Amino acid sequence: MKPFTKKVITIISDIPSGKVMTYGQIAKLAGSPKGARQVVRVLHTMSKPYDLPWHRVINSKGEISIQDEVLASLQKQKLHQEGVPTTSPLKIDLKHYQHHPEEWIDDVNII
Repeated sequence: MKPFTKKVITIISDIPSGKVMTYGQIAKLAGSPKGARQVVRVLHTMSKPYDLPWHRVINSKGEISIQDEVLASLQKQKLHQEGVPTTSPLKIDLKHYQHHPEEWIDDVNII
């Protein structure tokens, strides 16, 4: 597994309940500021094997960006269960709910 993938898995695993992070934010913390699409790939392939809280990852506009209506509804439901409301059908207030971990990711903290 590539170091970037390991870091992304670690970052997503550590998003606390009731908080969200953006794809770009995760990519930047993992060492690839332009790697948001790679974060999507990691979520798609690694969510089940690593039991990742995929529902806590949203786009930079603060929106649920999953195109599948059923999955988007599931993501919204999971966020609501954690106390993260949506201000419009699929929008989250990043000022209140965005998780801002310190940039602690290094070789010691990688899975």
